[in-house]
Amino acid sequence: MDSWVVLLGLQIMWLPLLTHGTAPTPTLRFVAVGDWGGVPNAPFHTAREMANAKEIARTVQTMGADFIMSLGDNFYFTGVHDANDKRFQETFEDVFSDRALRNIPWYVLAGNHDHLGNVSAQIAYSKISKRWNFPSPYYRLRFKIPRTNITVAIFMLDTVMLCGNSDDFASQQPKMPRDLGVARTQLSWLKKQLAAAKEDYVLVAGHYPIWSIAEHGPTRCLVKNLRPLLATYGVTAYLCGHDHNLQYLQDENSVGYVLSGAGNFMDPSVRHQRKVPNGYLRFHYGSEDSLGGFTHVEISPKEMTIIYVEASGKSLFKTSLPRRPRP
Repeated sequence: MDSWVVLLGLQIMWLPLLTHGTAPTPTLRFVAVGDWGGVPNAPFHTAREMANAKEIARTVQTMGADFIMSLGDNFYFTGVHDANDKRFQETFEDVFSDRALRNIPWYVLAGNHDHLGNVSAQIAYSKISKRWNFPSPYYRLRFKIPRTNITVAIFMLDTVMLCGNSDDFASQQPKMPRDLGVARTQLSWLKKQLAAAKEDYVLVAGHYPIWSIAEHGPTRCLVKNLRPLLATYGVTAYLCGHDHNLQYLQDENSVGYVLSGAGNFMDPSVRHQRKVPNGYLRFHYGSEDSLGGFTHVEISPKEMTIIYVEASGKSLFKTSLPRRPRP
């Protein structure tokens, strides 16, 4: 499968100058939100999705963002039918409608619920919406932080094509990919891309988690096939959704695992706590009373800072990961 390479040099939206005549450190900033896809019946969104949209807009205004990363399950519960499906308007355009969000691009990947519908239609919607970018099931993004030589690569994956679909109400684990050849092609593409990646920060994103203490737990297929690549090729972080909460984990190789699946539902389950190696979990938030949340990521020449933001506006947790050493 040919995967698109998206090369982007972004104009950064600057925050107001902190001190007269001093420019802020140049950065690349984005919001990562997963599992935000509303509901299939009127009004086609939830209170949590609306609260997240409002807080994302406020975060964009106060902290800045160059794009929004969608981590899948964009349309509950069975995706969309075609590129003209009303759900694009009702669950996406009408919800993320704040003036602050109108010109912010979204980079999209598919989740298990999207695969119960027509993922090709979500890809085709890229030609209809000026801010929806979903060029192919998996693809590479490349950014350069302005006024610096610092580069960032992001590999957007289709973990359902890699591992298979999962029934949320029966077995929690994807059993096997629908097409083994397609899965192998994606994995070998990623391996080749990671081996060649010279960027200062390398991120991988997919819907299914590698590690999670929550309802779905670790995805065995990804622990086996994807996790070793992250360590071998010095990946900075893996971003995902699927479990409906917020988590941060870090392994012995200092790979960060950013789980941001609280865009529409909240689930307090910690049923897989013992399935994650001791010491990995640094943060978990799944309060049923919460309106959900998302992460804000800021990448500077020195480090990548991740802040977990509740939809109420509260900062829940902050951590950082260093720039990769130059070869």
